[in-house]
Amino acid sequence: MSAPAPVLVFAWGNPSRGDDALGPLFADAVLAMALTRVDCLVDFQLQIEHVLDLAGRRRVLFVDAASEALLGPDTPYTLTPLSAQADASLTTHAMSPAALLHTYAQVEGTPAPAAWLLAIRGEQWGLGQPPSAAAQDNLQHALRAFTDWLSA
Repeated sequence: MSAPAPVLVFAWGNPSRGDDALGPLFADAVLAMALTRVDCLVDFQLQIEHVLDLAGRRRVLFVDAASEALLGPDTPYTLTPLSAQADASLTTHAMSPAALLHTYAQVEGTPAPAAWLLAIRGEQWGLGQPPSAAAQDNLQHALRAFTDWLSA
């Protein structure tokens, strides 16, 4: 079994719910870049089992769609560092990235890898809707930020 890539892009969302597909679309675009030192993982939500996917990583980028209410109307994305922190999501089926990092540290007995959250602004979330044009534009901005983040 080969060692995992030092960088993990962990994207989540529901491709059947409009702009909630931004996370999976981001991962698809990263996969298309064929980066040898980057692995991508996509799921509908973060779960405790994903602790194992963090092992052996140097950096992790969590990617999800976010509403304008969280990011602001003129903000296509935010990229923020994360720290391990227990929160109420620790006992649910959908964990926050901070809770996942905290659980990793508890399970492995070592600090979690350095991690960031890339939140990409979406506008429409209806079942069966395609991603909006604005969300796809925001996705392109986020991909450019990713290349900068990767080279930092």
